Amino acid sequence: GTAYQQILVTYKPQIDTIQARQQEGQSLLQQLDLNSDGQLDEGEQEAAQDSSQAVRLQAIDQEVTQLTEQIEGARIYAVEQILLQYRGALEQVVQELDIVVVLTPETVIYAPVEANITQQVTAAINLTVPAVAIVPPASWRPSRNVVAVYQQIQQTLAAAQAIQAQQQAAQAEQQNSQAPVGR
Repeated sequence: GTAYQQILVTYKPQIDTIQARQQEGQSLLQQLDLNSDGQLDEGEQEAAQDSSQAVRLQAIDQEVTQLTEQIEGARIYAVEQILLQYRGALEQVVQELDIVVVLTPETVIYAPVEANITQQVTAAINLTVPAVAIVPPASWRPSRNVVAVYQQIQQTLAAAQAIQAQQQAAQAEQQNSQAPVGR
């Protein structure tokens, strides 16, 4: 979490540029949407093919991709540094708590709350690595394993955000249904 927050600060100029380019791209697309239906049909796409807007849209797309790759690279690099400390932190917790077997949450059907050692492992990692670098060296390339773990993290974060949005929508609906009705 902390590394991701630091990335938001360090890469704020890139994030701001991405948002500005996306808004510019939307504006350009609206100019090309001749019938104002919110999408470019085949005829509009053909008419726009060599236009200055189409050329600019391509440039925007390339710039946004490049900036996004910088931010993603920083996140993956941070995850990699944390993963390098994971095994040692896990072994420390296993030893301290005299644990015989560690299972992934997906393999457990039922376990008491105290069987979950995620918080202890996280605390051990935080003690070992209170902060990580978020600017990868120019020659750095992530391993497939790290990219896979990063993708799992992103999916988990997206799922958590979706659940949070559903809960907020349900709360808002519940509050609206409790409002008094009448004159």
